[in-house]
Amino acid sequence: MAHILLIPANSPFVVTGALSAKVSTVEEFAQKHRAFAIFNAGFFDPANQKSTSYVVVTGQMVADPKDNERLVNNPQLKPYLNLIFNRSEFRRYLCGQTTRYDITLHNESPPANCRLVDAIGAGPRLLPKLTSVPEGFVDNAKGRDALLSKQLNARTAVGITSEGSIILVMVAQKPSKPKNSGISLVQLADLMKKLGASAAMNLDGGSSSSLYYNGKAFYGKFDLQGNPIKRKVKSVLLVQENVRN
Repeated sequence: MAHILLIPANSPFVVTGALSAKVSTVEEFAQKHRAFAIFNAGFFDPANQKSTSYVVVTGQMVADPKDNERLVNNPQLKPYLNLIFNRSEFRRYLCGQTTRYDITLHNESPPANCRLVDAIGAGPRLLPKLTSVPEGFVDNAKGRDALLSKQLNARTAVGITSEGSIILVMVAQKPSKPKNSGISLVQLADLMKKLGASAAMNLDGGSSSSLYYNGKAFYGKFDLQGNPIKRKVKSVLLVQENVRN
């Protein structure tokens, strides 16, 4: 089942990032932030509860994967660290008085006359093309596929249309078929394209896939008894009303 939220360009809402000091469910994020909707976002290490994605909130970097010792010191990931540290991120810029969104690699500079306000890293990019290899998720020669991209799973994504609208998607598994339902990464890219996105990025998925909307939480992964797995996550995307001073 696909949960889809469209935030039209020039709507009274903005999409921003948020980070939990430890890890929290989307319901707990909702209690802390006055948000219209919340979607899980960046990657993290559940063992030490540290982010493995960059997160910028109101212009300040609040999570740096280079500070995660379990990531940096993992011998299996050493060959991929330069790629991991330059993965895709969803950004919000302030260009004069205008809010702009983009999906770009971490090392890319903001456009001229634009200031980076918020960013949440994840990846890989889904559109205009899938970039699993250059972002260090897939290494075909070594059989590496960190996201099990060809398998059906719960997955979350964010997209931007050519008009500047934002599309947030969480594809959940079926409670009756928890082992054989969901969506593959290629199918997720196709879905985002069909929904009108010209740029799109994968977010953390599997047990992390979750959203909060209209006072209710929805979870993407289910156990063998069909019960939702309510995993705590490190970072989220918030849809909030844009309060202008």
